[in-house]
Amino acid sequence: MPKYVLLLHDAPDSYSSLSPEQLQQVIQKYVAWGEKLRKTGVLQGGQKLADEPGRIMRQKNGQMRVTDGPYSETKEVLGGYYIVSADSYERAIDLARDCPHFDYGGAIEVRELDTMSQ
Repeated sequence: MPKYVLLLHDAPDSYSSLSPEQLQQVIQKYVAWGEKLRKTGVLQGGQKLADEPGRIMRQKNGQMRVTDGPYSETKEVLGGYYIVSADSYERAIDLARDCPHFDYGGAIEVRELDTMSQ
């Protein structure tokens, strides 16, 4: 069965105004959603990414360049991902419809994993 990655994009400061209690409630929503996917057998993996910008690597003319990124002027950051099994894009989208990420203004990019890499 094909696998899809659900890439969770959001604004860099989407959760910054939440109190610790509110943030804990948000986390619990994601945990419950992931557990629902796990129980149905479609969840293959996933992880929240660290709240630091990461690094961007580019190579040009044999020279590797590594910079901090994405930059603070970026309107969206990649906050995490889930990998799900689904028989089609439509099914993968259906699985993502009730993700709590939408409750906080986030967007989800759905991409099929290449079978060559599995």
